Amino acid sequence: MPGDFDAWIGRHETVEDTIAPRAARQMAATLECDAPVDVLPPLWHWMGWQAETPMSGLGPDGHAKRGGFLPPVPLERRMWAGGRLTFHAPLPIGVALTRRSEILKVAEKQGGAGRMVFVTVGHQVSGPDGLAVTEEQDIVYVAMPDRFTPPPPQPAPDGALWSEPAAMDTVKMFRFSALTFNGHRIHYDLEYARGVEKYPGLVVHGPMQAMLLLGAAIKARGAMPATYRYRGVRPLFHTDGLTLTAWPEDGGRQTLAVVNGEGLMTMQAEIGWQA
Repeated sequence: MPGDFDAWIGRHETVEDTIAPRAARQMAATLECDAPVDVLPPLWHWMGWQAETPMSGLGPDGHAKRGGFLPPVPLERRMWAGGRLTFHAPLPIGVALTRRSEILKVAEKQGGAGRMVFVTVGHQVSGPDGLAVTEEQDIVYVAMPDRFTPPPPQPAPDGALWSEPAAMDTVKMFRFSALTFNGHRIHYDLEYARGVEKYPGLVVHGPMQAMLLLGAAIKARGAMPATYRYRGVRPLFHTDGLTLTAWPEDGGRQTLAVVNGEGLMTMQAEIGWQA
């Protein structure tokens, strides 16, 4: 299958956008944190550059129909699996920002869910003073399942440096979808999530988990990240408890996780702090 998509590797696009002060204030209200004044907190650039696909151009899952910039992988379920970022400079609010994106890799694997296709997209985000963020984003496609089969459980290890509960509900999920212009129905349409994609509940956005986790870590340490890696390891649902957790640093890096009410990790992350 990936051989069919070799032509997509190296495909690139450059787009410009502005993240307005109002959007930044609305994200702060949604995540229940202090509103930024001049620069975007790390990861908040995800509010920008969303494709303005007309309703007629959407697929049954609420995403844009397959093809276009991303390859038309013929597997029905699409997920944001994780990513890696390096932060070079702050991104100002309310000014023109540029993102250059490139398809870096298309790879097929066999997993517990059967055939999986991973698409790795590289982004370079620049502000008025030059390159600000380098990012790689992993998107995974799998076939639509007949029933929900959770991945193997990964309990959170002992010895946490700090743990912080975070409230989650359907209104917060709706607002996050709106701010990131994310139409994927698993985040707001319970009938679709259960009946079509076979999830037991609405799925909490991976990007929101990553943002909450990084924001809590920045607040706890009082410093900004140089690098951030995150990976979804288990779906988190709107009915789950949610705890943000960190462990002591090891070699200048800190391990983090989002943990559900059963004590199982749903997202793992690692921060490298600025010197």
